[in-house]
Amino acid sequence: MIRAATVADAGAIAAIYAPHVLGGIATFETDPPDPAGIARRMTATAHPWLVVEADGIVAGYAYASPFHPRAAYARTAETSIYLADSAQGRGIGRALYAALLDALAAGAHAQAIARIALPHPASVRLHEALGFCAAGVLARVGWKFDRWIDVGFWQRGLNDQPLE
Repeated sequence: MIRAATVADAGAIAAIYAPHVLGGIATFETDPPDPAGIARRMTATAHPWLVVEADGIVAGYAYASPFHPRAAYARTAETSIYLADSAQGRGIGRALYAALLDALAAGAHAQAIARIALPHPASVRLHEALGFCAAGVLARVGWKFDRWIDVGFWQRGLNDQPLE
């Protein structure tokens, strides 16, 4: 079941996110936020936060944030998704991400932007399956686990806003 996240979900979200922070390159954070920190992030934005429950347990979350603080970017959102290990490879992420994109479109957003630390073929496949197109790569912009990491940008039009 996919639903809007609430602050009551902050503990589950923090638990899902922590392994990505501590062991992966999908995020460039190095210290996992606690549930209070997640709750602050959730309440600090009008952008959607969604969770997916599998067997009654929060198995993943997706959210959007402002792409850039300047006013002209207001209809462009940056998107993120994280799943528990047990939820990966089951189609849960695709359904959750599609719901996030629908929520952004309903909120009059015109573009969705995703940053993907490279290499991450599963994330690239997910984004491209949902209609994102590669928009560029910034080489060696992240330093984590004693190595440089490239970041790719993927973009998808919403509300019939094509990429030209």
